[in-house]
Amino acid sequence: MRLLNDFRYEQPDPDRFYRALAADSVGQLSSYLGERGLEGAVLLDVGGGPGYFRDAFQAAGATYWALDADVGELSGLGGIAAGTVVGSGMQLPFRDACLDVCYSSNVLEHVPDPWLMADEMVRVTKPGGLVFLSYTVWWGPWGGHETAPWHFLGGARARRRYRRKHGKEPKNKYGESLFAVTVAGGVRWARGRAEGPDVELVALLPRYHPWWARWVVHVPVVRELVTWNLVAVLRKR
Repeated sequence: MRLLNDFRYEQPDPDRFYRALAADSVGQLSSYLGERGLEGAVLLDVGGGPGYFRDAFQAAGATYWALDADVGELSGLGGIAAGTVVGSGMQLPFRDACLDVCYSSNVLEHVPDPWLMADEMVRVTKPGGLVFLSYTVWWGPWGGHETAPWHFLGGARARRRYRRKHGKEPKNKYGESLFAVTVAGGVRWARGRAEGPDVELVALLPRYHPWWARWVVHVPVVRELVTWNLVAVLRKR
């Protein structure tokens, strides 16, 4: 409930929302990493933006690297911090198997080929390392981001309505910087990767749900409307 409440402030008070999300991310990641948690781990944050997550991950003991394609987004808190790489999530400028943790939150829905980015995250992760992928699903209540709930009538229509009402384009432009990524797509990708020799599927869960409601991701149609944000956790073999 706290995270859902803070989500309302993503646009007017991003500092409040993203710092709360960073603290939650450290807790979730650490639960999959054993007693030491993030201590000593080399971590890449794909789509790290201006650095809201940096302090939280470094405080937990990780060596933090961030990647983003948008220089303006990277400099949102001032100068671009050391350990930041400008590049594409769909072509990560890192060698194979070089990271202990590859993490991404609320970025996958902003790239035109989301599963290529997901595959890239697996590629750069070491054997025994963790891939943590979290994204906002299209048919959830916040799928259209600031154009929600009108995205239920179509992304292009919601974008036009926002432009008429506010006299400007939304930050997240459907068809350019916002795409319809579904729960079904994430489940299909994660299970498909787990059928291969190099990946173990650790968890598929709705990020903002209590533990007893995690079953919703396994119910077609229902999962698209109530999941809000899907998490896929994979371990590299």
